[in-house]
Amino acid sequence: MSAQPDHAPVIPYDPAPGAPAELLAQLRADARADSWVPAFEREWAEALEESRRTFSLGGLHEVVQVWQGRVASAPAVDAFVASGYDDSEFIDMAELRGRCR
Repeated sequence: MSAQPDHAPVIPYDPAPGAPAELLAQLRADARADSWVPAFEREWAEALEESRRTFSLGGLHEVVQVWQGRVASAPAVDAFVASGYDDSEFIDMAELRGRCR
């Protein structure tokens, strides 16, 4: 009997060469452009500098993947906020971790 993982590992992908430019165009067209564009540009510049130092594209790919996720999840977040759902009874994870120690 061989041991097999009960879940499929997440395989990172390399974004297409034009993905950062396409993503920036999406961010500029979004209603949150005033805050999102400078944040993306700042994170991209930091990852680009790291890439120059380390000769690795991993940081650049991660920035693109994280921002693609933010753009994709924005409608769900907007719907949640618009629903008026009361989330005031959440548990602070830092507090919860403190209890376990």
